[in-house]
Amino acid sequence: MIGQKRMRGPISFIASLCALLLVLLPGAAAAQAWTHFQLGDPATPTPGAVSGGLLLLGGGDRDPDTMRWFFAKAGHGHIVVLRASQGGEIGEEFFNDLGGIASVETFVFAGREAATEPRILATLAHADGIFIAGGDQARYVRYWRGTPIAAALDAHVAAGKPLAGTSAGLAMLGDRLYGAMDGGSIVSRDALADPFGPANTIEGDFLHLALLKGVVTDTHFKQRDRLGRLFAFLAKAQAGRRGKPMLGLGVDEAAALAVEPDGSARVYANTPGGGAWLVDGATLRRVAARGPLNVAHVRVTGIGADSVLHLPGGKVDRPTFVRDYRVKDGVLGPFRTLPKR
Repeated sequence: MIGQKRMRGPISFIASLCALLLVLLPGAAAAQAWTHFQLGDPATPTPGAVSGGLLLLGGGDRDPDTMRWFFAKAGHGHIVVLRASQGGEIGEEFFNDLGGIASVETFVFAGREAATEPRILATLAHADGIFIAGGDQARYVRYWRGTPIAAALDAHVAAGKPLAGTSAGLAMLGDRLYGAMDGGSIVSRDALADPFGPANTIEGDFLHLALLKGVVTDTHFKQRDRLGRLFAFLAKAQAGRRGKPMLGLGVDEAAALAVEPDGSARVYANTPGGGAWLVDGATLRRVAARGPLNVAHVRVTGIGADSVLHLPGGKVDRPTFVRDYRVKDGVLGPFRTLPKR
């Protein structure tokens, strides 16, 4: 017992000292909620003209030409990377390996407190391009929704500057999004078995990007067999919603959609056959709100290297395929191939 009392003394003193510092230094608690990495000089002039656009990356390895498109949209200027895990690795890739930009700053969020940090907000306002990394999209929802960070992202795009997102960073760009708020990542089998259940955590009122209005995104698409879960996302996302049917947009791993300011989008891919999948949510609007998904047909259009997708309307020039899929009792059945439009 005597030994235990002696151990508690230093620990108690240190805890009390930390608590006192947090009271005396109001910025100390906020400072713990983010870390910062920088390469290059953010004060130098932006070399080229800045143009709007969205880069929608499905996760996995990034194609260098994809990133060169994004850097050119940012005028080869100042890139800001936002993430909620890991460190400055993406910034090192951009600045040291790819090059062609004046600077890159990375902010790693560890809590919602950082979403009001003046330094971060000032850096975002100055950024020529913003890149949202992968990780856990639930953290992005919890840390950023309804905060100045979300408003800054909306303002950045509205100002005609490019925004990119990969994996979780793409998942949270849509009009509605799968938040993975229960700490898991639902698979197609489970999503189709109970599309309106609590595990299918569909969130809204996050970002408000005109080119993705009415769109739900998903990532690592073909590689992780996510077509079924995108059906489930659309079914729940459209519950009680009025207006035009929503679209689902799934992007394959190691592929990306580069979206111009006019909404025309083209595929970049690291591997042959990589691309994107467009799901028409029209037939998923009025499915039963209990039990497994049942729907006679869902139209899916393939987007490949020669295709052009027009957002937010969803027209596809030169699709790689057009298919109708059936879902019966929560099981995704065979598809019927239709003539390419």
